[in-house]
Amino acid sequence: MRVVRGRGPTRRTDREATADLLDRAADAGEPAVRVWTPHRQVAFGRRDVRLDGFESASQIARSHGFPPVERRVGGRAVAYTGRTVAFAVAIPIADMRSGMTRRYEAVSETIVDVLTSIGAAVETGEPDGSYCPGSHSIRATDGGKIAGIAQRVRRGAALVAGCLTVVPSDVDELVDVLTPLYAALDVPFEPHSVGCAVDAGGPDDPTRVTEALESALVRGPWSDGSTTIESIR
Repeated sequence: MRVVRGRGPTRRTDREATADLLDRAADAGEPAVRVWTPHRQVAFGRRDVRLDGFESASQIARSHGFPPVERRVGGRAVAYTGRTVAFAVAIPIADMRSGMTRRYEAVSETIVDVLTSIGAAVETGEPDGSYCPGSHSIRATDGGKIAGIAQRVRRGAALVAGCLTVVPSDVDELVDVLTPLYAALDVPFEPHSVGCAVDAGGPDDPTRVTEALESALVRGPWSDGSTTIESIR
């Protein structure tokens, strides 16, 4: 099991580090885990890029201090504040046609267990009008979306990845940029659908969440029983 830590020096190299998890899992049959805080940015999905409002949405992101990038995995636009916790699990697979739901459920359950263990009241589910809506999200029991999960599959491996909002100030920033951005894309979005771990009763320290989540993912069902730590420089 490779455990990759740190943030790449640029947005491009940071994305490449995550892509490398998937490629090496496929080529070498080696599972990997990465939990980190990406650079500040808005990551647009492929469907966003094809919309008429994409250029306007990109300018909105820039005007709010979020450089726009395009990502390979996931659906609609997601904003990272620089404190947002991201996670990625690369899992070797034998068959591209099976196991997707099982992998989603395993990662979702891990995130719920981790957040519950550090005091947050959470559950699986998607609030109405969420950013980057999907079938495998984590929400506060009495509030908004805290984490979203996506999956990319290629021959030999799958990458289950997503992001997790920790502090209320990030909620404010996400609402400020995503409200006009989603309007420009003509995609439904409700500001009250955004939540964070703190609002659910969890800690206000992204580092604590990162460490707890990494530890849990390393022990997941995809583990091969070994651990090798690598740092991005």
